[in-house]
Amino acid sequence: MNELYITSPAFGYGEKIPMEYSGFGEDISPMLQLKNLSPEAASLAVIMDDLDVPFCKTYTHWLIWNIPRMETIPSAISHGKTVPSLGNAVQGIGYGVNRYRGPKPPAFLPPLVHNYIYRVYALDCFLELSCNSRKKDLLRAMEGHILQYAALLGQFRHP
Repeated sequence: MNELYITSPAFGYGEKIPMEYSGFGEDISPMLQLKNLSPEAASLAVIMDDLDVPFCKTYTHWLIWNIPRMETIPSAISHGKTVPSLGNAVQGIGYGVNRYRGPKPPAFLPPLVHNYIYRVYALDCFLELSCNSRKKDLLRAMEGHILQYAALLGQFRHP
């Protein structure tokens, strides 16, 4: 099977995430483009984490799953437990809410520049999982169903 690749027109791998995709800007999700997506993929899941929160290993900002197979995940995905425009994809609880929450590192906690990772999983099924689920629940539900995986790293500095 071919390796899955993820890019975004908003920023390149390891580059600065623009303000509009942050909690200091419009707080909208960036467009994610996939290359070499398996034809066997039934659905997609996305997890976005801050990798640099000092008091925990990672801090989850966004969870969404049951996105129908597509090569371009649009930007500005609507808030809420389900996303009708994406075939009723489900958004779990990340950052305490059912929606995308962009980078917003606090000024009082080092480091000033945080790394954020957008992970996309191509799955062989749709998941039966409550919108009240958290990252650990999603990872458990995906076990044995992941066909492909790709990651996009971006950086954000407190303004």
